[in-house]
Amino acid sequence: MKESNFNRMMKLTDEVFATRNDPDQLQVNDKVIAKLQQIHPATLSEYNESAGPAAWILVIPTTTELMNLFLNGSISEQELYDRTDPAMKYEALYLCSATVLPEYRGKGLAKRLCYEAVESIRVLYPLKTLFVWAFTHEGNFLAESVSQKTGLQLKKKTGEDKK
Repeated sequence: MKESNFNRMMKLTDEVFATRNDPDQLQVNDKVIAKLQQIHPATLSEYNESAGPAAWILVIPTTTELMNLFLNGSISEQELYDRTDPAMKYEALYLCSATVLPEYRGKGLAKRLCYEAVESIRVLYPLKTLFVWAFTHEGNFLAESVSQKTGLQLKKKTGEDKK
C-alpha cells in the first residue's frame, strides 16, 4: 500500500527541521495550531490534491520588537511564538517553515502559498518586514523570492543555519 502524502509530509518535515530534537524550535501540535488560527487564518496554508497535502507553509505575524529579539538570538523560535499574542498589532512576518514533497518541487507552490499568506495578513496588518531562519538553500531562496514579490524587506537569522 502506498504511503499517504500526509505521512510523507510529516517524515519530510521531521528530516529537514528535526523539531522533536530541538526544544528551541516551534513544536506544532493542536494547541499551537489553534493559537495560530486565532492570530490569523493564513498562518497555516497547504496545497492539497486528492492524494493529500503536497505543500505546507507556516508563517507567524509578530512585532518588530520580537522579530529583533529572535534575529539577535535573545529568544528562540518557540519563545517568539509564545510571546506573540493574538491581540498584538503585527508589523513583521516570520517565514517559519515550508515543506514540499519532492515530486511537487520547482512548481512555485510554496512561493504562491507564502505570497497569498502575506497578502491576506496585510489586509489587517501593515507588514513592513519578513524574516527567516533558513534551514536549507531552497528555504533561503524562497524567502528572497517572497520578499521580492511582496516588496517587503527581508531579514535573516544568521550564524545558526541548520544545513
